[in-house]
Amino acid sequence: MPQVSSDISSPSPPPPCPVPHFAPVRVRGGRPLLRRLLRHRRRAMAAGLAVTAAALVAAGPRDAERARAQGPPAASTPAADAAAPSRASKPRAAAMVTAPVRIADAETVRLLHRGDRVDVVASDGSTSRVVAAGARVTEVPGAQAGAAESAAEAGALLVLSVPRATAARLAGAGAGMRLAVTLC
Repeated sequence: MPQVSSDISSPSPPPPCPVPHFAPVRVRGGRPLLRRLLRHRRRAMAAGLAVTAAALVAAGPRDAERARAQGPPAASTPAADAAAPSRASKPRAAAMVTAPVRIADAETVRLLHRGDRVDVVASDGSTSRVVAAGARVTEVPGAQAGAAESAAEAGALLVLSVPRATAARLAGAGAGMRLAVTLC
């Protein structure tokens, strides 16, 4: 290592100079955002509720399907089995049923095809009302060769897919009123 001589005179430090006064620097960041959220509590609450609702919707169906797959919990006593009938023993009501309907105008029925949507209107001569709205045509049975003239007088058969309650209204209206269809 080279030797440094200590007899070299070093220059003196510069004289002190005054530092000017300035305002403190404020950094924008987390604290103002937190203060703003605290000022706008309703928005923060709404945002929190929206996130919670989205999480519950996303998690809900999977948990429900898992519970259905596991089935009802096993009963511990025979008396509990007799008191609570199982789900398998109850027949489930079908959401849609097929309903045969006799329409007064046979020529109108000839214009219909499977899959068309129709409104069924019941009329007793003085008043009319819609009995089934938006019913889907499932089948249009053809007229028999020998009964063409009598079918024109009696109307034509039409098979519709409707909810169970609507099928009951159709049957009741068909018993005492003339039925007509309009294409939707």
